[in-house]
Amino acid sequence: MSTTRQYELVYILPPETPEQEVAALHEQVAGIVGRFSGSVERTEPWGRRKLAYEIGPYKEGFYVLEVLNGPGEMVKELDRRLKVTDLVVRHLVVRVDEEDRIAERRRTKRKAETARRRVARGLPPEPAPGESRRAAENGEDTNGEHGHQVEG
Repeated sequence: MSTTRQYELVYILPPETPEQEVAALHEQVAGIVGRFSGSVERTEPWGRRKLAYEIGPYKEGFYVLEVLNGPGEMVKELDRRLKVTDLVVRHLVVRVDEEDRIAERRRTKRKAETARRRVARGLPPEPAPGESRRAAENGEDTNGEHGHQVEG
């Protein structure tokens, strides 16, 4: 069973890596992804950054993020290849589609809870556009109570 999932691949190269070598490594990654009928959604070179801790002789590294879509076998091959590539100092592949699904579930649950609370207070389930701004302009709390000014 081969399902397409979304992954983020971050790899760190030595800080003095020439642009041609960065481009060549990207082409190698794209070739592996293409062999597994995957796709490279986007590539973001983050540039030279300080490492959290020294890795060998390096205190800085050139970071690259690649967002990939493809099967799990593709990730295994990428991991295997990047481990033996001398140019790569460190790499990490993370599956992100699961996180997106969990975040969407939480967002839906939060919206349903907000709608339930609004109905319990006698309000429509969805706030009208600009409702919170209007309440602030009228001197109301978000609970609909009028604010009191203290004179002194």
